[in-house]
Amino acid sequence: MFNKIAAVLKRELKERVMAKAFIFSTLLVPVLMFGMIGIQAFLYSFEGDDKTAIEIVSETDNMTQRIEEEFQNSNLVKEENFAIIYRTQSKESFSDYIKSEGKADILDDKLNGIFYIPNTALSDKKIEFYSKTPKNFSLTEKLNKHINKILVDEYFASKELSDEELKFARSGVDFTGYKVSLDEEIEEEGFGNLVLSYAFSFLLYISLLMMGSLTMQSVIEEKQNRIVEVLLSSISAKELMTGKILGAATTGLIQMAIWLSPVVLLVSTTIFVLPPEFVLSITATQIIYLLVNFFIGLLLFVGLFATVGSIYENAQDAQSGLWPVMMLIIIPFFISLAFIRNPTNPIGEIGSFVPFASVIIMPVKITIIDTPLWEPILALVLNLAALFLIFPLAGKIYRIGILRTGKKPKLSEIVKWLKLSS
Repeated sequence: MFNKIAAVLKRELKERVMAKAFIFSTLLVPVLMFGMIGIQAFLYSFEGDDKTAIEIVSETDNMTQRIEEEFQNSNLVKEENFAIIYRTQSKESFSDYIKSEGKADILDDKLNGIFYIPNTALSDKKIEFYSKTPKNFSLTEKLNKHINKILVDEYFASKELSDEELKFARSGVDFTGYKVSLDEEIEEEGFGNLVLSYAFSFLLYISLLMMGSLTMQSVIEEKQNRIVEVLLSSISAKELMTGKILGAATTGLIQMAIWLSPVVLLVSTTIFVLPPEFVLSITATQIIYLLVNFFIGLLLFVGLFATVGSIYENAQDAQSGLWPVMMLIIIPFFISLAFIRNPTNPIGEIGSFVPFASVIIMPVKITIIDTPLWEPILALVLNLAALFLIFPLAGKIYRIGILRTGKKPKLSEIVKWLKLSS
C-alpha cells in the first residue's frame, strides 16, 4: 500500500514541482503582493493631468485673507495642479449664489467644487462642500490640514498664544507602543511583526486557494480523460487520493518554505540590517510551527478540493459544490485581518482554535501576541482530529464519485454515498 502511495506521490511531485506553473507562481506571488501595494499607492496618489479648480468661500474678509495666505504658501498651489478662487459672502448671499452661478459652474465643470466656511466652523469645524462628487476623499483630505490650521489659529488668536503653543494645539497625538512580555524587557514595538502578520495571512490565503484549485482541476481532468480508470486498475481509490493529497501538500509546503526563506535570513543573520521600527521579532520555533500548521491545513483543504473534483464532470459544475469549501478559507482570512487590527477581538480569539479557521488565524496570533505554547499545540491537535474525522468520509465520496459519469449528482445522492461501506 505504502509503495503505491509513494509512487503516486512521486508522480504528483514530478508533475507539480518541475512544472513551469509552479516556478512561475512561486516567484510571481511575492511580486504580486508587493506589486499590489505599489499599484494601490500609485492609484491613490495619481491625480491625472487636469487642473483641479475649487472655490473657497468664507463669511468674513479676515477669514478669506487668512485662507488665501495659507494656500498661497502651500504645496497645493506651488507644486500641484490646483487653482483656487477666494470669495467672501454672507450665509444668505451664498445660499443664493450656490443655487445659481455656483451650481452652473460646477455642472459646466468650471469648478470641481465649492467649499463654504461659515463663522460657526470656529466652534464646530463643520465645512460645507458642494460638488458633483461630494465624497471626493482625495480632495477633502488635501484641504483638511490647511483649513484645520486656519481654524485653530483663528480660534486661539484672541487668547494670545505663542507660535509654539499654536503649533502644539494643531499637532495630533503620537502613540509609541511598548511590548510587555514575561521573558523580555519592556521595549518599543515596531511595525515589523505587524507587516509580517499581514504577509502570513495573505500567503496562507493565496496558497490554500491555489493548491486546492489546482488539485481539483487535476482530479477533474483525470476523470474527463479516463486516466483515472487506468490508474485504478493498479491501485485503490484510497491510495490514489492519499498520494494526490500528499503530493499537493508537499508541493505547497516547498513553495511556502521558499516564500519564508527571506524572513529566516532576516532573523537568523546580521547581514541584513532593518530600521529599528521594522525589526522582526519571530523565532525559529514559530517559523517551524507555521510550516507544520500550513502542511496540516493543506491536507485538510486539498482533501476537500479533491473530493469536490471527484463529484463533478467539469470545473463549471464543480463551482456549485465548491463554495462551502471556499468559505472555510475566505471567512477566516477576513477574521485574521480584523484580528490584526484588534488583537482583543473575541471572534479572532475563538477562531484561532476552530478547525480549518485556525490554519490562517493562529499563525497571525502568534506573530502579534505572546501566546502560551499550549494554544498553538491545541490548534494543531484539533486540526489533526478534524483531518482524521473528515478524511474517511471524503475518501468514500472520492471512491464513488471518481468513477461516476453522467448528470450532476444531487446532494441527497452524495449523502447516500457516505452511507455505503468502504
